Amino acid sequence: MTACAIEPAAAEGDDGAPRAGCTITADGTYAARLALDDGCWFPERWTLDGPEPYAVPLPGNQPEEPGTEVQPMDDGRVLIHRLVERRHAFSLLYPTGPGTGELPLGAVECPDPGTGLRLLPPAPGGTRAYALAAGPRSTAVWLVAGGAFGPEHVAEIPGRCSGGAWLDRAGRMLALDREVGGTTKAVVVDLERDGEVSPLLQIAAGSDDRLLLADPDSGLILVGSDAPSPGQERLGWGVLGSTLPVRFPECLRMPDCTVTPFAIQPGQVLTPESCAVALRIDGALGSWVGVWRPAERQVHHFAAPAGWLAGAGLWTEDGVLRLPYDTEEVPCGVAESAAPPRTGEPGGTGGQGHLSPLEPGLPDPVVRRPVPLQQAPFGRLVTK
Repeated sequence: MTACAIEPAAAEGDDGAPRAGCTITADGTYAARLALDDGCWFPERWTLDGPEPYAVPLPGNQPEEPGTEVQPMDDGRVLIHRLVERRHAFSLLYPTGPGTGELPLGAVECPDPGTGLRLLPPAPGGTRAYALAAGPRSTAVWLVAGGAFGPEHVAEIPGRCSGGAWLDRAGRMLALDREVGGTTKAVVVDLERDGEVSPLLQIAAGSDDRLLLADPDSGLILVGSDAPSPGQERLGWGVLGSTLPVRFPECLRMPDCTVTPFAIQPGQVLTPESCAVALRIDGALGSWVGVWRPAERQVHHFAAPAGWLAGAGLWTEDGVLRLPYDTEEVPCGVAESAAPPRTGEPGGTGGQGHLSPLEPGLPDPVVRRPVPLQQAPFGRLVTK
């Protein structure tokens, strides 16, 4: 199936420059990003839980570097991660009338030039923030905000790790993609048991199996693996703790495009197959939005709102997709639309209609029964 004949809205600014993305808290209350004004980057906090979204600029004494990371906290402050030579400095920013207050939290030094450090996705609860320092032989997990005395080293994991997804609402079980001996497998790190590591994905002995996204409520996970097609990563799904194999729907296979899941509908505790999943689809002509459910064998394609901060968004429990965007006319906006009705449901709510269905003229998706690859591919999570 070729989806790149569609002409979607590109994730670029009005001047054609790439648009910086944003990070949203786990509860959807705040977002943060680096904004650009007259060639200068500065942190910006978005408030999303009010009647209308609004932005608060948090500029410092000098412009930020383009690679600076920012992450919102649940109390409205913004964590900023700056690289100063080989020291990674962390501070909390907050508005103080006309200016910006800054609370330094300390720094992490990475003397090995082969070690990179980046923030992990926002932790559930929003009071703590973690960073991952991946070295050539091992990876460290740091608590960089929310600790008692500045950055704290909480775990050391053999192998080089990447990715990062939270598997529970307590912010205890962290999934990482660990590379050992040239093969990447997703593992679970228990942050309350000195970083105890256990396997999570084992689809085939020599396959690369990465965890892309996880929903703590339903246990639904999205994975990337080359087990069904060696040398080519496929998008699949499964349920944590299930004995059923990972499935790789044919409708998620778009050879000319890159498909990235970025949000799963929360609150569907007993029905993971009914969770709506939002997909960022990148093709030769730009980016657009796909909506898919594991119980269905088709992807619904939607034009992204103009100015979408591509790859950012979240679902509400009742199935409304919220996508942040900024344009010259609306510098802080959120487009909303209800998920397409499940198969067999009459009609749908339609949301606010800010997402328009694409009419790409694509052939009907190929209906092909997923082939089981291996029994019991998931390790069960046991919290003691």
